[in-house]
Amino acid sequence: MSDPEKQSTSRPRASKPKSKPFVLQFDNNRLLPELYGEHGKNLARIEQTLDVSLSNRGNQVSISGAEEDCTRAAQVLGTLYHNLERGAEVTSGDVDGALRLSLAAMDAPSTGNGASQKTKSASNGKGNGKAAPAPLTGKAALRTQKREVLPRSPAQATYIEALLNSELVVGCGPAGTGKTYLAVAAAAAMLVEGKVDRIILSRPAVEAGENLGFLPGDMRDKVDPYLRPLYDALYDMLPGPQVIRSLESGEIEIAPLAFMRGRTLANSFVILDESQNATPMQMKMFLTRMGENSRMVITGDPSQVDLPFGAKSGLKDALEILPKIKGCEIIHFSEDDVVRHDMVTRIVKAYNKRDGKLPPMQRHPKKNLKKAIDEKPNEPGDDAE
Repeated sequence: MSDPEKQSTSRPRASKPKSKPFVLQFDNNRLLPELYGEHGKNLARIEQTLDVSLSNRGNQVSISGAEEDCTRAAQVLGTLYHNLERGAEVTSGDVDGALRLSLAAMDAPSTGNGASQKTKSASNGKGNGKAAPAPLTGKAALRTQKREVLPRSPAQATYIEALLNSELVVGCGPAGTGKTYLAVAAAAAMLVEGKVDRIILSRPAVEAGENLGFLPGDMRDKVDPYLRPLYDALYDMLPGPQVIRSLESGEIEIAPLAFMRGRTLANSFVILDESQNATPMQMKMFLTRMGENSRMVITGDPSQVDLPFGAKSGLKDALEILPKIKGCEIIHFSEDDVVRHDMVTRIVKAYNKRDGKLPPMQRHPKKNLKKAIDEKPNEPGDDAE
């Protein structure tokens, strides 16, 4: 029996009436090995999460279980098959993403499109065959030169829509929710399509609790270690030689946050990563760099601030101000949107559970220590010269 804590996409079981089995039929047999997974592991994952029974024979999959669960299983299979038809890969993360979307879209009406046309029902001899619902990803997708990036959670779908349609987007939430990765994917897609002329990547140069000392080399050598996650995402979206050429030509620019003052960034896609480590003044300075035909994305995790004692996070400050500004989209991710390894989801949930039980003084030690110092009465002689 599997551990329910390990199933990030699972939900509480309930007794439901079983429906008659129905069969899905797929046109392209060459895509089926990847759809089913090695030794049928993708089908097993769907069975385990949705409490259905799947059996495949050739290009047909029979689904048994409660009608509601069968419909979701058909949605998941239709979505994965549709992705394969478009040239995307299907990994275990994609299966979990489709399951996560299906569980969040319980009451969403299905509409026909590409996948439902290609994924057809087959009668099982009892006249109860059903058509597969439409793909769950909708129009939320980012196409780059190396891959098509699709959402793996409802929050990611909303985030992608915001990246495509809004000039200023703030994505905040725990690690592993895809905030930075999707922002870089959107930047690469718009660069390839000619919607922007360059990509500018920025990040506060703040160590995560360690003092690394002075780093050798020029400015790029000093900043590169802090921007490695952005580089990794870039190489995932664009061919390596193109990334190198773009860095050399300035089409992709590494701009330390401290050196952004005085600039006007026009025709650019600008990303500020790890923004929780920017100060309020740095955040204001960054936001006012926006020029004509530019997009800005700010990502960060308010729970992982590495600023010195007593310093306020620029992200937290911005989250108090930006909701009042027209045209700014703020997307909040939660622990349920973590799309990394299942272990990351369990770690985030464990920390949040522990922090929720702590008394206020321990929950925000820096903040409360500063408050205690400010409120401490003066001792005799404190004001003596």
